Amino acid sequence: MSTRRLSWAICTFLAVAFAKAQAQSSPGEWTIPARDYANTRFSELKQLDSGNVARLALSFTFSSGVLRGHEAAPIVAENTMFIVTPYPNVLYALDLTRPGAPLKWRFQPKPVPASQGVACCDVVNRGAAYSAGKVFFNTLDGQTVAVDAHTGAELWRVHLGNINKGESMTMAPLVVKGKVLVGNSGGEFGVRGWLTALDASSGKLLWRAYSTGPDSEVLIGPDFHPFYSQDRGTDLGKTSWPGDAWQRGGGTVWGWISYDPELNLIYYGTGNPGPWNAEQRAGDNRWTAGIFARDLDTGQARWFYEMSPHDLFDYDGVNECILLNLSVNGATRKVLAHPDRNGYLYLIDRVSGEVLSAKAFVNVNTISSVDLQTGRPQYVEAKRPIPGTTIHGICPHAAGGKDWQPSAYSPLTHLIYIPHQNLCQDEEARPANYIAGTPYVGANVKMFAGAGGYRGAVTAWDPSAGKSVWEVHEDFPVWSGALATAGKLVFYGTMDGWFKALDADTGKLLWSFKVGSGIIGQPTTYQGPDGKQYVAVLAGVGGWAGGVVSGKLDTRDDSAGNGWGSAMGDLPKHTNLGGMIYAFALP
Repeated sequence: MSTRRLSWAICTFLAVAFAKAQAQSSPGEWTIPARDYANTRFSELKQLDSGNVARLALSFTFSSGVLRGHEAAPIVAENTMFIVTPYPNVLYALDLTRPGAPLKWRFQPKPVPASQGVACCDVVNRGAAYSAGKVFFNTLDGQTVAVDAHTGAELWRVHLGNINKGESMTMAPLVVKGKVLVGNSGGEFGVRGWLTALDASSGKLLWRAYSTGPDSEVLIGPDFHPFYSQDRGTDLGKTSWPGDAWQRGGGTVWGWISYDPELNLIYYGTGNPGPWNAEQRAGDNRWTAGIFARDLDTGQARWFYEMSPHDLFDYDGVNECILLNLSVNGATRKVLAHPDRNGYLYLIDRVSGEVLSAKAFVNVNTISSVDLQTGRPQYVEAKRPIPGTTIHGICPHAAGGKDWQPSAYSPLTHLIYIPHQNLCQDEEARPANYIAGTPYVGANVKMFAGAGGYRGAVTAWDPSAGKSVWEVHEDFPVWSGALATAGKLVFYGTMDGWFKALDADTGKLLWSFKVGSGIIGQPTTYQGPDGKQYVAVLAGVGGWAGGVVSGKLDTRDDSAGNGWGSAMGDLPKHTNLGGMIYAFALP
């Protein structure tokens, strides 16, 4: 074997071994939305492959009874599928041992109806987590609930957010070492972001780390060693803001959390600073629009990296951090890969926080490059929003090159499969006044398709080489998650209602199925009691991109849905409201 092939084989072995080490269940189950702690969304199942996926057929469906944006991942444990709906956040358990997967039980948490008024971008929920016979999920009105997986009985419930301040909760929890990790939403309402750890047995609050404020509340202590000098200092979560602006500064934690058991560190991103109008918040606005590494047991911060200091464009940093062991300059390093809203995909040493590379994976004209010596983005001054002036052709738009919709990584192809959008915007910054529980934005935005005229894509990205290998274009933003399998398949859904399977090596379309509503959910795969491999996805158009349909907005108004009216005005002609789980298998 040549040296090159031997090196490749070793890297493949390390990547597969790391993914297996992170797995939280048997290969046939899917117990958390990301499948594993490394956030790979990769399944070892390979019954379905490029040779037979064309025969994939519908096995069963189940209606959620809710007609809003369904962003959750269906999870599977103990031959049961668990589904969380958008508001009113009903938790369903389906019996996979019986034909048609009939309902076993439902749990209705009955969140406060007023919480719908503080949901920035549709009343979505991104899913539940299963662990040790319990199912954990969040409600829109700021509650975390634990339910007995066998009976549907409530075990405990904790109220963490305050809707009167604009707080809501839309993220999927992560359960690690007996801790339930949850964060808040509401950056567009001037809330203060936090991540909280709860005891999985009782719901007791173990620690809370704020994203802004003094070090004592951000949980920054003697173990905090950021790689870049600008992140070293005392109480930067206060002093990098004007006055008391940090108290309503955003930095909410509503995306994905990763965990490295060897380092005992969790990794997660913080949201945008508030308001969007950056003229009202001089300074770097720490610790927003960046990534924290924290000790799981104590919550104490180890390092932080800010992708968008003094964020100008609503570039939240909450997207997934995929944990990989990659060969970098001839040495295997623990890295995290983060495709950010600012359009750059970062490779970061997850031990130290050093940025190893940062490459644009979409058309970007707001940042010319990322300085690897300082870690700082080089903003393009001509695209900086100015109050009273409309700045044209800002790319990517406020939802970024990629928003929350999670990528997948295959240790077989060594590629990251990124579902994303291709949109730009015109923006005028304007004054924002803070009133608790009301929008705190300060911008008028009009969005439109980027170069090429298509609005979405799936890109296969080589993280080592820092380049695209192939790309598939879609008319609408690809707002669903991606799924990669050992059968070398990639699954995703489109906003006009197509569920698709691609060849993981080439991007060739191998199979598609038209469902009843646009897909913005996260596909998963599992092995049924009958030994077959199934693929499942929730359909139900909505979310920020699909709010023109789920919210029945007037698309004659370009500003509808914070600017989506202009970009998605034709979506209602291509899809309908819905709320349905679809599961597929070979006949």
